[in-house]
Amino acid sequence: MPPRWPREPDPANDPPLRKLADRINFAVHVAGFALVNSTIWFFNTLNPGSLPQAKTVTFVMLAILFAHGVYIFAITDYSAKEDYSAKEDYSAKEIDIGK
Repeated sequence: MPPRWPREPDPANDPPLRKLADRINFAVHVAGFALVNSTIWFFNTLNPGSLPQAKTVTFVMLAILFAHGVYIFAITDYSAKEDYSAKEDYSAKEIDIGK
């Protein structure tokens, strides 16, 4: 069952939606990691030595997955950002000093 969102989705201005999307993306990457590595190790178990880089592939993919997890859960800022484009730009206006 797909997740339901209580309002119209706006990924650019909706931090909870971005957080949910990033976590779903991470879950898909974990599933892909599990799929690829289980396949590699299955065939390596059937024919030992046929995939000599199995450990290297596993550790490289695990490092990338770990970096992705750190970025999602520790680094990314999901706080609401103030929209400065909607405010007036006072730097481009002339100031009348009453001459």
